Amino acid sequence: MTQQATDERPGIAAAIVVHEGRVLMVRRRVSEGQLSWQFPAGEVEPGEEREAAAVRETKEEAGLTVEAVKLLGERVHPKTGRLMSYTACQILGGRAHVADTEELAELAWVSHGEIPEYVPYGLFEPVQDYLDGILSA
Repeated sequence: MTQQATDERPGIAAAIVVHEGRVLMVRRRVSEGQLSWQFPAGEVEPGEEREAAAVRETKEEAGLTVEAVKLLGERVHPKTGRLMSYTACQILGGRAHVADTEELAELAWVSHGEIPEYVPYGLFEPVQDYLDGILSA
C-alpha cells in the first residue's frame, strides 16, 4: 500500500479531527496549487512517527491537543507529489483557533455535506470512507 514519493522531501502527516459531527479543515496563507483548504498537516521530522507528526501539527497549527486513533492510509498526493499519511485523531483538550498565523489564514469545522465545497477535487478514498462512516452516523 505504501508508495514511494518522487523526491527526497520528508513525508507530510495530516490529522483528520472530527468533533461534534464536523471535521476540522484549515486554509493555508499560501495555496499549494489547487489546495486551499486541507486538514492540519506538516512535514514528518526525522525519527518521528507519522501519527506523532499529525498530533504535533494539529497542536502547532490549530491549538488543539489530540491523540492519534488510527492511521487511515498513505499515498503520493496527486496534486503535490508528496508522500502523505492521514491519521484519524480525537480531541483531548483545547479550543480550535489559528495558532500558527504565519502559516494559516483561517480554520473551519466542516459538516459532511460541506466537504465538496471545501475540497471540490475529492478526498483520498480511505479518508472519505472514514468521514462517511463517522459524520453520517
